[in-house]
Amino acid sequence: MSRESHKETEAKSVYDFARIEAKWQQKWTESKLFSAPDNPQDPFYLLVMFAYPSGDIHMGHFRNYIIGDAVVHYQMMHGKDILHPFGWDAFGLPAEQAAIKRNLPPKDWTLGNIETSRNTLKKVGVSFDWEREVVTCSPDYYKWTQWLFVKLFENNLAYRKTSLVNFCVHCNTVLANEQVIGEGICWRCENPVIKKKLKQWYFRITNYAEKLLDGLDTLAGWSERVKTLQRNWIGKSVGCEIVFKLKDSDIEIPVFTTRPDTIFGVTMMAVAPDAELVEQLDIPADRREMVSAYIEKSLKKTEVERQAESDDKDGVFTGLYAVNPLNGEEAQLWIADYVLASYGTGVVMGVPAHDQRDFLFTRKYDLPVKVVIKPEGGSEPNPGDMTEAFVEKGEMCNCGRFDGLIGQAGIDAVIKYVEEQGIGGARVNYRLRDWLISRQRYWGAPIPIIHCDNCGEVAVPAEQLPVLLPDNVKDFIPKGRSPLADVADWVNVTCPKCGATAQRDADTMDTFMCSSWYMLRYSDPDNANEIFSHTKVHQWLPVSQYIGGIDHATGHLIYFRFMTQFLHDIGLIDFAEPATRLFNHGMVNDDEGRKMSKSLGNVVSPTELTKEHGVDVCRLAMHFTAPADKEVLWDGKTITGTARFLERFFRSVSRVTTGLSLADLPRLFQRNDLGKDEWAIYIKLNQTIKKVTEDIERMQFNTCIAATMEFFGAFAVLKANNPLFQRFCLTKLTQLLAPMAPHIAEEAWQMLGNKTTVFKSDWPQHDPEAVTFDTITVAVQVNGKVRGELEFERGLDEEKIKKLALAVENVKRHTDGKEIKKVIYVKEKLVSVVVR
Repeated sequence: MSRESHKETEAKSVYDFARIEAKWQQKWTESKLFSAPDNPQDPFYLLVMFAYPSGDIHMGHFRNYIIGDAVVHYQMMHGKDILHPFGWDAFGLPAEQAAIKRNLPPKDWTLGNIETSRNTLKKVGVSFDWEREVVTCSPDYYKWTQWLFVKLFENNLAYRKTSLVNFCVHCNTVLANEQVIGEGICWRCENPVIKKKLKQWYFRITNYAEKLLDGLDTLAGWSERVKTLQRNWIGKSVGCEIVFKLKDSDIEIPVFTTRPDTIFGVTMMAVAPDAELVEQLDIPADRREMVSAYIEKSLKKTEVERQAESDDKDGVFTGLYAVNPLNGEEAQLWIADYVLASYGTGVVMGVPAHDQRDFLFTRKYDLPVKVVIKPEGGSEPNPGDMTEAFVEKGEMCNCGRFDGLIGQAGIDAVIKYVEEQGIGGARVNYRLRDWLISRQRYWGAPIPIIHCDNCGEVAVPAEQLPVLLPDNVKDFIPKGRSPLADVADWVNVTCPKCGATAQRDADTMDTFMCSSWYMLRYSDPDNANEIFSHTKVHQWLPVSQYIGGIDHATGHLIYFRFMTQFLHDIGLIDFAEPATRLFNHGMVNDDEGRKMSKSLGNVVSPTELTKEHGVDVCRLAMHFTAPADKEVLWDGKTITGTARFLERFFRSVSRVTTGLSLADLPRLFQRNDLGKDEWAIYIKLNQTIKKVTEDIERMQFNTCIAATMEFFGAFAVLKANNPLFQRFCLTKLTQLLAPMAPHIAEEAWQMLGNKTTVFKSDWPQHDPEAVTFDTITVAVQVNGKVRGELEFERGLDEEKIKKLALAVENVKRHTDGKEIKKVIYVKEKLVSVVVR
């Protein structure tokens, strides 16, 4: 070989990731490889959750997007037409607060961050179809968000009422129940949430509680964990409503209970301090100050604190009595903060003999205990001797006509009786509350309602949408009311119905409204005449695979199911659920175990890492660190190993003879075509193809990478002398790596003599004969601890078995940099490696 040829070969074997990545990103853009076709024949819609553009993307975002990217590449290699869009959840608190902190208009800050983040995503080569990008703060998007609000309003699903709401003093805005997390704190700033009485807009999502529950049974591609979280949040309870009366008053006190068979045991009633009933009560003068003080103290507690498991429940007697409609007995009416206005009717009947919480409460305040349920066929407990409530279903006693009825028979009989008497009946109750939609902030989609003294609440006509967010706002800092209220030329308008002077609603919409329907807009993002084309939306939807964090299980994932079901009900779409499959990736934490967050200042940007090590190295490192559905403690330690692997792979490809025609590459090899070592490689290759395929289907990319590394180790140890077979193996390995390391795979694919993109090649199929060949699996130990497994053909040479064991990736991680003292093979059982 001449000196010039040698230099050319050496240059070719250097993995110049910067050149390779720039080259292929340009080719993908020019060829529009990742642009969705207009008329898909075999569609696959991959959707990753929206990003908040409050800064550049970090490694948490990077992980989410490369998971989706790997799925897209894999499905493309199966011949699917792909829709893989991206957009920006640009309204809302994160962007607004960051802008205010920097004394910038939220619009300028947001659009600047979108540009920065978009550039970063393009640099890391994620296969988004940028032609379909949507930005929720753009009028051509929020016009349709407002249109949806109007549709909900027209269908009596949007309404305004005054009530006690969750209010974050730090963010100066109300919050939906789903946005109060943990120990009663704000989901964004993590400060305590208080209760405040305000007139706000709500969506009647409770009207869809049963549909939302039933729909979960159709979602076979969603995890049971998410479905359980949603079922518990919706919180269906089947029971009975019974109407008590306030003594000497016409005021009715409806109570929901799942145990109507205990109605005769009521000795007290407890009302939530924030229940609407409280305002109707005429508290005796001698108790008003005490009751008011207790309510004020209670409302400073979070609902979590009020519901905490504790034996010390407290309350205050109102001086009033409720009358039991079944026996005429009087029960003291208390206000107790363990009762929540958001559950049932906000009132509970206290049955201390048969409810442990009531039992502890009545013992504390020395209230009577009355036994009305006893063990079936057993004796009646003595109230004075009871140390805890008897909570099991049993035989009714001290219940007049119902005595002797057992369990469900007693429950059914009481329900039938109260229905006959017109004092209640069977009811289904839900924990789910209506979605509080309005926010006292500037940076959101304006609520398209006009308030007229003559006509009341009037929806802005469709031809006048969008109601544009004004730019002439002097002060964006919220003060507990929307800054839009101070923009006189925006607020003051004429009523579209009667022409009288009227005012716009100054609140803006919760950003979750914007993300409740975005998956639909991607199918037809430039449509100026309708929210989307019926034809186009049904070409792609429902979403084939949705990817995002499980922290949205009882927020966004409920909202966007609700919106889909509403649009289905009004005839705009033919499907009732938005996504057939959902995958929840694990969070990326820093090396101290804290979730990466801009608010914590612990984010790591992929920009510098990819600049130093290459995009594909960082992709593989992130995939390899942990299973995709588990949390990652990101410290970057896996980068060294993945970089070494890709460099070795690239060098091997560069040495392969490329003078062979593609037609020379067989789909399968026969055993008599190959030497003994080559046949062992062939077996390992097909085992790897089978495993990688199965693991990608499960979206477990760490084991995919481990399998390709182990195969490559076997390929390096067991020398293949047949040039055709060498190229065959590296061709298949290139395809297996392509979903997770797209740039180097494209380059290797070209180096192996292919003219088209690797993503238009057919995904490898394993040879069943080779996979089921007579093989042995043994454990591999390092200093007595099992670090991996090795599979090989029975009868393989012992020295080669030892070399293969040392090439196992997890074994290499525990032997690198150490002196190998000895390697022992115990036939067909294990390989033991001893290092110093």
